[in-house]
Amino acid sequence: MMRIIDKGSRIPLYYQLMEIIIDEIETGKLKENDQIPSERELCEKYDISRATVRQAIQELEKEGYIYKQHGRGTFVSPKEFKQDLLHFYSFTEEMKKLGKNPTSKVVDFEVIESDAKVAKKMNISLGDIVYKFTRLRLADQQPMMLETTYLLYHRFPNIKQSDLEQKALYDILTERFNVNFTKAEESFQPVNTRKHEAELLEYKENHPSMMIERITYDKIGIIEYTVGIARGDRFKYRVVLNI
Repeated sequence: MMRIIDKGSRIPLYYQLMEIIIDEIETGKLKENDQIPSERELCEKYDISRATVRQAIQELEKEGYIYKQHGRGTFVSPKEFKQDLLHFYSFTEEMKKLGKNPTSKVVDFEVIESDAKVAKKMNISLGDIVYKFTRLRLADQQPMMLETTYLLYHRFPNIKQSDLEQKALYDILTERFNVNFTKAEESFQPVNTRKHEAELLEYKENHPSMMIERITYDKIGIIEYTVGIARGDRFKYRVVLNI
């Protein structure tokens, strides 16, 4: 039975429409990347104004339930990936656990002298040589995260851009250099997505993202410093606090 909008209710009409669409998404009637009815169709179906429909659509987009494609329409957003922050993890392995196909596209790769910030983060001397590379991380060909990594050059010589396009970084470090990771420290900060990040992530400029800084250690010391920008509509992080 089709749900109706109660015009005599104290609940705003746009909010009632939001609840109807959310319910269809949650129950699977509308699936990931399904196109939702047009504004005109929703107006006719529920006998409400276009202004009401537009407000509902705007709020649903803000909350990450839907996304728009210019000239095509409005679609159901892919579900958020929920990440429990309990153990050491990698993007590649987490996506595999969720049944997704993880891939990486290297958008920048260079060997540089470390600046003051990187030297401090990695506990090295100013000017020490490091790899700097930026990877677009995808799951089932959908952009999820943009990561810029700094890696000690003297410890891991002869890594090439092609290596990173063919194999996960942590697999390279463990298989080629016998690295045994001991821990990783991460910090999280909400940020607005910058223009170049939005273009690569196929996301909207100034929409919320999560900046994730990671420092990874082995028995010798710090080996990696990574700054990631994760799409705010694709990730949800959870921490369990045991008493």
